Amino acid sequence: MSPRKKRLVIIGNGMATCRLLDELLERDALHRYEIAVFGAERGGAYNRILLSKVLGGDDPDAIVTKPPSWYTDHGVQLHDGVSVRRLDTAAKIVETEDGQSARYDLAVFATGSQPLVPPLDGMTNGDGELRPGVFIYRTLDDCLKMRAHARAGDNAVVLGGGLLGLEAAKVLSDAGLHVTVVHAGRTLMNVQLDELGGEMLERQIEAYGIFVRTGRTLEAVLGDSFVDGVRLDDDKTLAADMLVLACGVRPRVDVARASDLPINKGIIVNDTLATEVPGVYAIGECAEHAGRTYGIVTPAWEQAAILAEVLTGANPQARYRGSKVYTRLKVAGIDVASMGRIDPELDSDEVIQVVETRRGAYRKLVVRGRALVGAMLVGNTAAAADLVRIFDRGDPLPDDPLEALCPGASSGGDERADRMVCNCNKVSEGRLREAISCGAASVEALCLATRAGTGCGSCRTELAQLLARHPPPPTRIAAAG
Repeated sequence: MSPRKKRLVIIGNGMATCRLLDELLERDALHRYEIAVFGAERGGAYNRILLSKVLGGDDPDAIVTKPPSWYTDHGVQLHDGVSVRRLDTAAKIVETEDGQSARYDLAVFATGSQPLVPPLDGMTNGDGELRPGVFIYRTLDDCLKMRAHARAGDNAVVLGGGLLGLEAAKVLSDAGLHVTVVHAGRTLMNVQLDELGGEMLERQIEAYGIFVRTGRTLEAVLGDSFVDGVRLDDDKTLAADMLVLACGVRPRVDVARASDLPINKGIIVNDTLATEVPGVYAIGECAEHAGRTYGIVTPAWEQAAILAEVLTGANPQARYRGSKVYTRLKVAGIDVASMGRIDPELDSDEVIQVVETRRGAYRKLVVRGRALVGAMLVGNTAAAADLVRIFDRGDPLPDDPLEALCPGASSGGDERADRMVCNCNKVSEGRLREAISCGAASVEALCLATRAGTGCGSCRTELAQLLARHPPPPTRIAAAG
């Protein structure tokens, strides 16, 4: 008689859950578990990184990674549009906001992050709801509401000069709106870029016709029934038919807190992604490992693979040791890459900067001996893949570190094969060329075969270039008899 399957419940249905399901099913988890997913949003999982495409007019289905039918077809129970209130960890019961309950044996928190919403005067109406014209930019539903409201010739203010805010600003500007970005930091994307890098990015953003106000915050939203302006902290006002809030995020831990889980900034986990409460785990942006939370997708996917190894018994000794953080993105159409430390930490650290004023490009290396401590690229990211390989593997830099900014200059064939093309999924050039040789003749086919291009999508141009340089072998046509 086969043992009873345990019930595995996953709370949250974002990108971390999407990858965890793939990793679990690859390891035949359904032979061991009944899997149920609780997601507060309606529908299946989608790629949150690509929300700007929907804001720009794409069909929402274009960014859906797992439609509801996928869960049914793969034997996973999906409870969409259902918010979890708390876990009763003693009784092992999931309690939902609508008063329902469900048993579990193991639970995984993958609740992601929630947006930071400043308490602005005039932002809400009498019942506490956002006033018409004020939008939080975080979900697929948010994008659809913004898209329906935006009209060419209107004025839009975007609060927040990080990735999401700049993406929203670019899409709205392309739709014919007059757009102003208001950012509290001295420079844009100040988490990923130093001051000079932020200034170079700002120049390029303004070249698109977007206005930027850095070092400023909003004090109030103006208007009666509808938004018609905002007041800045210097008492100046800006006309606004819509206000988009993209002020950053923080780990979503409200359900974990209600469940009496250990929480600092995020849900505290060990190297197996387990909390101190037996049978309860956490991954992704809501998890805090070794005192650190991550706000990008790659660590979430690395954690998903480790947790799947542990839960299925495929490798019970698998351990998560933290992630090296690097990002390679298109920010409002501008190539940006950042990895490691963006400023020196030791007096002995060497900083190498290359500024191309006419091209609007900026490249920076932070070097310790022959080790790459950090790098930053704005407007010219051709060397990003080679730098990521050096940074990720800890390879020594060339005697002249400037050579590292010349892509492929010192790389032989084997090193080129190891070069990381897709940072999100850690897909090398060698693996991509192998997929091409096996018949992957288009970018979509490469994405399907290797997962490259399915994260932030910034490497898709390079996938097309690889196909052009290394075309697949011609299809053999049998001779007629």
